[in-house]
Amino acid sequence: MESEITTDASTYVGRFAPSPTGPLHLGSLVAAVGSWLDARRHGGRWAVRIDDVDRTRAVTGADATILRSLEAHGLTWDGPVVYQRERDEQYAAALQRLIDAGHAFPCACTRRELRAVARHGPAGMIYPGTCRDGLPPGREARSWRMRAADMTLEFEDRRLGRQRVAMAAEIGDFIIRRGDGLFAYHLAMAVDDADLGVTDIVRGADLLIATAPQMALRDALGLHRPRHLHLPLAISTAGTKLSKQTAAPAVDDAQASRNLVTVLAILGLSAPKELAGAPPGELLAWAVDHWAPAALPEGDIRVA
Repeated sequence: MESEITTDASTYVGRFAPSPTGPLHLGSLVAAVGSWLDARRHGGRWAVRIDDVDRTRAVTGADATILRSLEAHGLTWDGPVVYQRERDEQYAAALQRLIDAGHAFPCACTRRELRAVARHGPAGMIYPGTCRDGLPPGREARSWRMRAADMTLEFEDRRLGRQRVAMAAEIGDFIIRRGDGLFAYHLAMAVDDADLGVTDIVRGADLLIATAPQMALRDALGLHRPRHLHLPLAISTAGTKLSKQTAAPAVDDAQASRNLVTVLAILGLSAPKELAGAPPGELLAWAVDHWAPAALPEGDIRVA
């Protein structure tokens, strides 16, 4: 198993990886600002990747809208923007390595079949192992799955502490190439982060559950493990996470400074009153100087 990276200012690489399914909302802006601040505080690089491996969900023009919002809020990035839709060759090579090493197996099951028999875990349906030892007679492969080892995978989160996930019991054999031929999120994420040289992943706590399968893939492919920091979520007054699925409104780029004050408060940073109307660059410069992950709120934050 590869050890987690020890990061210093000369090697730090962070990233923000939005899916182009709509414009930035306040919840996604929290993740962007948190990851940007952590990178800049370390004197490191901050990359932007458009996670459009799932072409079926991508909205035309959403990527450009997201990039304009980042710029409006002073969140400059380093290097060219990376698009997952251009990287199928890299994902295919990684899949073949997993197949050759015996970590992946073909699966004939449909979601309808699995819903009838699968039990549920923290990440959703847990695969019952139908095709693990070979395809049933007369069935053809639809997808490819990663074998979940019967082990407890452990990693340290910089905010939430030591995490332990029983891979077989809690995650199960998970999809790495879908039935429609598209590569799955976990595989794309692990390969892309490695190719970007990412040392630190800073993202919302809703993605904590995605960390273990992505770690398992990195281990199987011989890739380094980045450090992780899962940020508190912005939730509505009704207690639901702000997301595209809950119809969270897009951030107003014309109110970038006001948005940043709100986001910084969610991240445990109360900007001084004299900066309330300051341009985004001044607010972010202050925030970099005061960024302290240890001071992040313990729970999620309700916003009006």
